[in-house]
Amino acid sequence: MQNCQLEDELLQQQQQHSSGSLPHRCISYVAMKALDEMRLSNTLCDATITQDDFTFPVHRAILGSCSDYFRTLFTTSLPSKKDHISIDGIRGVIMDRIIKYAYLRELDISEKDMFEVYAAADFLGMASLQERCIQYIKSVLRTDNCVQIMIYGRQRHCSTLYEYTRKYVLKNFIEVSRRCPDLMKVDLDDIYALLSDELLNVKDEEPVWECCIRWIDTDPVNRADHIPWLMRAVRLGLLRTQYFLEKVKENPYVLGNEETKPIIIETLTFLYDLDMVNTKHSKIKTPPLALPRLPYDIIFTFGGWSEGLPQSAIETYDTRADRWIKIDAGNRTEARAYYGAAVLGSVVYCIGGYDGVEHFNTCRKFDAISKVWTEIAPMHCRRCYVSVVVLDGLIYAMGGYDGHNRQNTAECYNPRTNQWTMIAPMHQLRSDADACTLDGMIYIIGGFNGQECMNSAEVYDPIENTWSVLPNMMNRRSGVSCIGHRGTVNVLGGFNGLIRMNTCERFDPVSRRWQNFKEMYHQRSNFGVEVIDDMIFAIGGYDGVSAISHTECYAMDSNEWLEATDLNQMRSAFKAVIISGLPNVRDYIHKDRENLMAERRQKLFNTELEGEDMEIDSTSTINDID
Repeated sequence: MQNCQLEDELLQQQQQHSSGSLPHRCISYVAMKALDEMRLSNTLCDATITQDDFTFPVHRAILGSCSDYFRTLFTTSLPSKKDHISIDGIRGVIMDRIIKYAYLRELDISEKDMFEVYAAADFLGMASLQERCIQYIKSVLRTDNCVQIMIYGRQRHCSTLYEYTRKYVLKNFIEVSRRCPDLMKVDLDDIYALLSDELLNVKDEEPVWECCIRWIDTDPVNRADHIPWLMRAVRLGLLRTQYFLEKVKENPYVLGNEETKPIIIETLTFLYDLDMVNTKHSKIKTPPLALPRLPYDIIFTFGGWSEGLPQSAIETYDTRADRWIKIDAGNRTEARAYYGAAVLGSVVYCIGGYDGVEHFNTCRKFDAISKVWTEIAPMHCRRCYVSVVVLDGLIYAMGGYDGHNRQNTAECYNPRTNQWTMIAPMHQLRSDADACTLDGMIYIIGGFNGQECMNSAEVYDPIENTWSVLPNMMNRRSGVSCIGHRGTVNVLGGFNGLIRMNTCERFDPVSRRWQNFKEMYHQRSNFGVEVIDDMIFAIGGYDGVSAISHTECYAMDSNEWLEATDLNQMRSAFKAVIISGLPNVRDYIHKDRENLMAERRQKLFNTELEGEDMEIDSTSTINDID
């Protein structure tokens, strides 16, 4: 880690030296510092700004060079107005900071005055200061202040700030709706626009409905009549039937407004039809009240192993529609399995792997926006069955198999320099292990050392560049998957040397203890794992007989696994990764959303037919016995 950081710093210094610039400062900083000292001593100043009890001698050329307001004032006004200036609406302490910024590009700003500084910069036409204010405001954006910032951005006609903050509100809606009192103060148009947005990041509609009711409860006298309009913002057809009957249909605001009746009838009709298995109506379109929203997070899977061959397939998972989608990328990657994968921004990095013949040290990256594959620098070592994580913008590749030997070596990749650097080796040889990050540390779990499946684990400190041994797991696990979630390292499945397992255990770094948790429905090794919507997804893998396509998700609060839609292709030996906030998210989601209702009906009908066939078979068997 230290070596990677040092190389990055040296490169930055070389780039700064070659361009003759310093970070965040102009080329003539020394000269500007001298001019600022002249300003403070009133040397060669040719104008005076008076604000409140403050008087500021200034140089016209300096202020005019960075402010449209001052440039116009100094070049078009009468001489008397150029010499002594006073500007209404800007406090003296704020003007002091603005003048200092004009000379030194140094900005003293806090949450208490960030709006005031931005407003002054906007009035004075100081574009660079406005940008600095926007960057600061973004840096302090939180769930408790985001709505206020969003509204401010719109009031100031700052589309950059408004759009950025609105996306933040949509992405973090659950927390915002619980922790931001300002959300309850917005007007009807604003609350409706947010709640009806297809990018609202919710896995179900219950929090949306509850937000509607809390908004009305804040001022029921003036807001109760808006309930019919707000009901149209909620995808009522996606609510659980029992919840809809108890919480929506019987809500006092709903019962007290005649205009809600058509909406209730429409929703009840849909929910009734949805539960009716009838192929004659399988072509009915999904109505707007049941169309799923667009997902913020997309699970990507690449390649893997199936039917004795490496694969090049790409599938993505649309959590809102619960569908896997086959993706056709322009310059598709070569077939590869047993690789490692990591995500930085909208780019997926596929590290090492195996194609049935060659063990790779080569690496490629896939840009999910441009859909283009690009080769990056190769690793120092060939590595299939490699463990890969991302931490602080660096990609770490650990252990693996080079075709001859299992390895304990590890290296990190800096995407800014496109270079791999060796880091401290692990204590043990490991291939077919898995790794994850938690609280700034890297955990690597299990694997195979060439002789036996392992139950050992280690943790890497990137600051100290050291590995430490952890307590052993309860089970030996090779082909295992692990992921950090809610402060623990969660370990799933794998091969213990005899069977593929469905058992799971988690490690608590505080107590340094391992504890079992609910086993999966399916035995699996070499499968994908990711966390989405606060649930752990286990995807595909090998069950000891063949590759499987089964997908299931774990809810920690209820300690239970839930079935999800299967992959389109049975695969193992691949990785699953998440890309968030893609601007082209529609390229990776279920396209035919209007026919989701018909698909569900057909699935229910097929299930019923299978049940009838089983009953017929059972009856025939009984009759034969009789």
